[in-house]
Amino acid sequence: MNFRRWVIGIFSVLTLGLLIFIAGYFVIYMNGHTLLEQNQEKLDMAEATVVYDRNGEEFARLMIQNRELVTLDEVPDKLEQAMIATEDQRFESHAGVDFWSIGRAIVKDIIARDLVEGGSTITQQVAKNMFLNADKTFFRKATEVSIALALENNFEKDQILEMYLNRIYFGNGAYGVKAAAERHFGKDDLEDLSLLEIAVLAGMPKAPNTYSPTNNPDKALERAAVVLSLMKDQGYITEEERREALNSTLGKPAPRADGTASAMRDYVLEQAALVTGKSEEELRIGGYEIHTTVDAKAQRAMDEAFANPELFPEDGPKQIAQGAMVIVEPKTGGIVAMNGGRNYVEKGYNRALADRQPGSSFKPIAVYGPALETGEWQPYSILKDEKMSFGNYSPSNLSGKYAGEMTMMEAVRRSINLPTVWLLNEIGVDRGLRFAKDLGIDMDAKDRNLAIALGGLTHGASPLEMARAYGAFANNGVLAETHVITEVLDTDGHRVYTFEPSGKRVMSERTAYYSTVLLEAVTQKGGTGTKANFGRPIAGKTGTTQLGLKGVKDSAGNRDIWFVGYTPQYAAAVWMGFDETNAEHYVKSGSGTAAAMFAAVMKKAMDGMEVQDFNRPSGVEEPKEAEAPAAIADLSGFYDVEKREAVLTWSAVPEAEGIEYRLYRKVEPFDAPAEMLHASDSTTVIDISGAAGKKYMYYVTAYAKETELESAPSNVVEIVVPGEGEGAGIGDDLPVLPDILPGEEGTGGDGGDDGQETDGNGNGNGTGNGSGNGNGGNAGGTGGTGDNAGLPDQATDDEPSDSDDGEAPDAPEGL
Repeated sequence: MNFRRWVIGIFSVLTLGLLIFIAGYFVIYMNGHTLLEQNQEKLDMAEATVVYDRNGEEFARLMIQNRELVTLDEVPDKLEQAMIATEDQRFESHAGVDFWSIGRAIVKDIIARDLVEGGSTITQQVAKNMFLNADKTFFRKATEVSIALALENNFEKDQILEMYLNRIYFGNGAYGVKAAAERHFGKDDLEDLSLLEIAVLAGMPKAPNTYSPTNNPDKALERAAVVLSLMKDQGYITEEERREALNSTLGKPAPRADGTASAMRDYVLEQAALVTGKSEEELRIGGYEIHTTVDAKAQRAMDEAFANPELFPEDGPKQIAQGAMVIVEPKTGGIVAMNGGRNYVEKGYNRALADRQPGSSFKPIAVYGPALETGEWQPYSILKDEKMSFGNYSPSNLSGKYAGEMTMMEAVRRSINLPTVWLLNEIGVDRGLRFAKDLGIDMDAKDRNLAIALGGLTHGASPLEMARAYGAFANNGVLAETHVITEVLDTDGHRVYTFEPSGKRVMSERTAYYSTVLLEAVTQKGGTGTKANFGRPIAGKTGTTQLGLKGVKDSAGNRDIWFVGYTPQYAAAVWMGFDETNAEHYVKSGSGTAAAMFAAVMKKAMDGMEVQDFNRPSGVEEPKEAEAPAAIADLSGFYDVEKREAVLTWSAVPEAEGIEYRLYRKVEPFDAPAEMLHASDSTTVIDISGAAGKKYMYYVTAYAKETELESAPSNVVEIVVPGEGEGAGIGDDLPVLPDILPGEEGTGGDGGDDGQETDGNGNGNGTGNGSGNGNGGNAGGTGGTGDNAGLPDQATDDEPSDSDDGEAPDAPEGL
């Protein structure tokens, strides 16, 4: 009796469950037909999404523009098979819904405690595209199932597959297989597609941007290999066909420079999809309002400048010289303008986001910023500039000349290599890496070496990353979160997304201000970036990278040229070079070309904006250049015949604390360099090393140990050491030594810029009051003292300074 009741109970439950299932299926079925009818009309009534700039003005409209329809007869069988093998293996047998796949998806969702698996058939994907809603909810999935069932009841399998192939998004603005074949491989006829290209297309629907052969060819090929394996496993191709396909090559993307493409517009769409979680197709025709940080005026100025070939280096025979630029607002982190390159194509290669070697523009990030942050260095600290090696690393100044020592200000202003590497070695590479990371530039583990001082990175940095990093200097040491989307509203005005501002202090106000002081000098007279100066307070840094091409001298040109700089309101980075650098395609001008582009764009972009100064933060002292001790004027001396010694005496300088006195001596005929005879804090020196019958010339200097600065030479004393039987000879005191300085070399004035790679001569007065000619590069030379060559000033920099006559400098600066 109990068994019978149990059987009846089970039967009743099953019957009830079946009735509920049938009723539910009927509801879903009817609902699907109703929704299908409604959405057939909606497909032709898509509403464009509008992008607004920072002032609330319309900047762009997003809509589907690149969709070309194709009939299934025009689609190669292999392409149909590839899509089915990859997206829906049981497409021919199910009724629109693959319950096995859905069951598997539910299990994975339960395990993951999230909606991670779609389980959608091709029919369901068509249904989803009609609704244009990618939100992973069970309600959405039920609606999708309803429409899928309705589609299967109203259309043949071939019709559904044709809908799918014409609706699916293939990245880079291409909708449908025909547009995708042309966009990615330059092929109008689908029959011309190779098996490898077919596999690439079949692999893209899962993640169109990730597996785009135009943007990520390596990932696209990896995904294609998976598709080919699926096709082989399901009997669509043979193993031999699979291997042949993997050994073939892809066609080239079709150029589509129609004048409407915009890297900024594409970037806004990508970022909107990222922050809202919606697909790009949803955003294009969903009627959204996307509010941004774009400054339309600045964007126009940038686009106009990039359309002017005169602002770029010389083009090559097969490639045009390329470039990229980004402007950000340091205080907010908002991206103001962006250009991804000349002749940019829709959804194409955005060079503003691409990594390139930054050269010397990386010096403030990896070396000078972190050194200042220690608190032990300031803009006028003394750095060593001597030819030296650091283990196996032997950097050099491209001029081949070394000053012995120079201030940090001078090293940055003239972009000298050796002091930069020496300073990084002093503070430690790890400190430089941490500082760069805090500024948003992550580097490879292989970058833990001194080469980063000169911008020699494994992967490089993008213009956007460089502009963002320099923005922290402009923003008193705070790195604002970079963004372009401020708000997204749906068609009903509901907020879909709102940006929440955030910032992180990455350096002290002192470091930020002192960095600005250093970088301001770069854009002023004698600096390497004067062409960036457009009449406002400007701070910035030039950068070039050496060619490293077999058969081409490094002095012939550069691989990359940069200028990264900022005003108090805007920070910007400019990169120029070739997409593929080779013996026929390299930059033959210097970083002055990039600096000139910066000025051309920023002048128009900031026209009408208030002119602001870089203000010194409260509590931060103005950096001051240490002064050398006063010269000694009362050196006197005589020869004591009885003791056979020369006695030299002088008065102590007023700031006697920390002073070391250095006595120098020359022997007649005085044409050899002076030798430092003695160094101590004593003001009396006895010289017993003189040879009989010889005449000697002495002078003394005061050396400050703390600042490492040495005074000008004192007056000169001549002493004759008598021969046997002779009396002492004491020469007259001389007022000054006309042709000698400590160490024999002096610094002179700036020379002129002849705008050529050949050396030029510049005249100037050395510290020892003599005048002479020094050798210079394209930016002129520096004067020496007397007959001695002067220390190099701006002419023989690792990166020559810009001239004021509009001619770009041509010599490279280093790594």
